[in-house]
Amino acid sequence: MEKSIQLVAFNIPYPPDYGGVIDIFYKVKALSECGVLVYLHCFEYDRPQVSELEKYCTKVYYYSRRKGIRYQLLTKPYIAITRSNDQLLINLSAIDAPIIFEGLHTCYYLNHLLLDTQLRLVRTHNVEHEYYLNLYKSERNIFRKIYFRMEACKLKRYEKVLKNASQLLCISPNDNYYFDHKYGHSHFIPAFHPFSEIKSKLGRGKYILFHGNLSVSENIQAVEYLLANVFSKINLPVIIAGKNPDARLAQKISQYANIQLVANPENEQMETLIQDAHISLLPTFQDTGLKLKLLASLFSGRFCIANTPMIHKTGLEHLCHLADTPKEMIDRVYELFQQDFTSEEIEKRKLILEDAFSNHQNAMKIIRLLEE
Repeated sequence: MEKSIQLVAFNIPYPPDYGGVIDIFYKVKALSECGVLVYLHCFEYDRPQVSELEKYCTKVYYYSRRKGIRYQLLTKPYIAITRSNDQLLINLSAIDAPIIFEGLHTCYYLNHLLLDTQLRLVRTHNVEHEYYLNLYKSERNIFRKIYFRMEACKLKRYEKVLKNASQLLCISPNDNYYFDHKYGHSHFIPAFHPFSEIKSKLGRGKYILFHGNLSVSENIQAVEYLLANVFSKINLPVIIAGKNPDARLAQKISQYANIQLVANPENEQMETLIQDAHISLLPTFQDTGLKLKLLASLFSGRFCIANTPMIHKTGLEHLCHLADTPKEMIDRVYELFQQDFTSEEIEKRKLILEDAFSNHQNAMKIIRLLEE
């Protein structure tokens, strides 16, 4: 008998061009390639419906997401209450298959009586209240700042809904420790991603690269930190690449002759930028989840410098050069610019990445959990 699964996505996971939807799309693809029939439920609000998903899914359902400030005034988190939809509940209960809820965002019906007989798993993408608290700290816009603070408080209270999950699928060892300590029944299932082999080039690259979604406050904070404390202090070429940088950030970057901004690169261009860099410098100030840009840098790039919050308890510590202060970052940059990237480095990456971070292996882990 064929195995089947339902997956509730907080957004339409195509194109897979930012963290959360990358994990969802490649999870769907990997499960399908393992012979699982996937019923995909998507919330539609800022992306169009796409036929590409039908290649991997038995059926794709779309639901409108609620909008409006009135939902921000309710006691449940905005990201969850706006993804409540009666038709979703009807469809989930009508299909006799386990359900994966993607993030707290989609857990509105996790404890509903109509789903009581079904296996219900939750993919935790972050410790969400910590993630939103960090967004609050790094945000400048006063209205968004208030929203993030309120949402962090609501998410902290709402998180206890996870006790109704059959299993929790955690994206990083750090998150797994947190959720297992609080709720038990949690398992580390690394992020699904587009990489099947190491594509790092030997030798030396031409520049230092920072990449990420430049409309996200976490990444804006990291860029501004690097501009002020690292990139402006070195005489080496730097590229900052990512989606939707605002005019204010672009103007700051333009002040430095050694720094180039590449806005909205296509996927192939982004991969080329990573491959041709000598160093990917990737600090973060949020110790939550697993940053997929770190995986991209390790699968496709040469040297990677990261700070403790970026690599702490990710299983990737041995593949990165640690630097927590501006001085340490500058010292590591100059040190690594004198070195070739070697085949030994590539072999070390193959040992860790092509095993622990194999999409096929991790899809099989999920399938085994469904069989227990």
